[in-house]
Amino acid sequence: MRVLSGIQPSGKLHIGNYFGAIAQMLKLQKEHELFAFIANYHALSGGADLKELKQNTFEVAVDFLALGIDPDKTVFWVQSHAKEVLELYWILSRYTPVGLLERAHSYKDKVAKGIAPSHALFSYPVLMAADILLYDAQKVPVGKDQIQHLEMTRDIAIKFNNEHGEIFTIPEAMVEESVAVVPGIDGAKMSKSYGNTIEIFMEEKALQKRCNKIVTDSTPLGEPLDPENCNVYALASLFLDEQGKTELAERYRSGEYGYGHFKKELKELIWDHFAPAREKRAYYLEHPEEVFAILESGAAKARAVAEEKIAIVRDAVGIL
Repeated sequence: MRVLSGIQPSGKLHIGNYFGAIAQMLKLQKEHELFAFIANYHALSGGADLKELKQNTFEVAVDFLALGIDPDKTVFWVQSHAKEVLELYWILSRYTPVGLLERAHSYKDKVAKGIAPSHALFSYPVLMAADILLYDAQKVPVGKDQIQHLEMTRDIAIKFNNEHGEIFTIPEAMVEESVAVVPGIDGAKMSKSYGNTIEIFMEEKALQKRCNKIVTDSTPLGEPLDPENCNVYALASLFLDEQGKTELAERYRSGEYGYGHFKKELKELIWDHFAPAREKRAYYLEHPEEVFAILESGAAKARAVAEEKIAIVRDAVGIL
């Protein structure tokens, strides 16, 4: 089964990126044919610092490799290194009703959060559809907030196939319910766009300061705390097994600890979990030529698939 996943290089990778996408990739590459790309074209849709886009793209590649993406098992490349996706994006625009895009929750949410409305932001789902359909992805890991975009991809593909025959594979969503939405320090979905992230590779002191900023209620020290409605507990749970979560919840309800204690404990969980990745990351930062070679090899594999599919699409729609 072919699975496709991507992530934007719009800043430092954070905990939400890891548990919402990367952790799934690490499992999927062991069991399926995984296509994983760095979505630098998507970063142009809004929110990213374009002056730093090249460097961010390189660093995200380093981070992916450090966290465990295996280029021998996974087709791993930068989105812009297979430009066929832009041609398919334009062709698919012909099959995308404006009303479909106007119903996108993500667009409305981002504009409400202050991101400037633009055609790139508005048509983001069409480029996402091109990413998926170009590589005949059968499954696409998505968070709950991206399910609607995947449904749009299906709608566009079905409309195209109804007119031209069974050219595109109709993809299905993969949602891991327990980690589909990772809370940020303010309790909203963790997102670089919202400025509420905890970065994976922060320095230790900075990490503790970030954890200290997690929003909690006003329950005073000495009284029982409610783990089920606590952002700190929700984040800590991502790093714990069932027994660990049960024990942590019991300490919450004991009344013997305050939120400051649990914020320190969360910082330790994060720091320890990513210790091996920090070592690998340091190596790749010192050997950038290895990173670029891996990306070029992955792009060659991706282009081989993309060129074959776009040739079929061109013929179907009459592109000379």
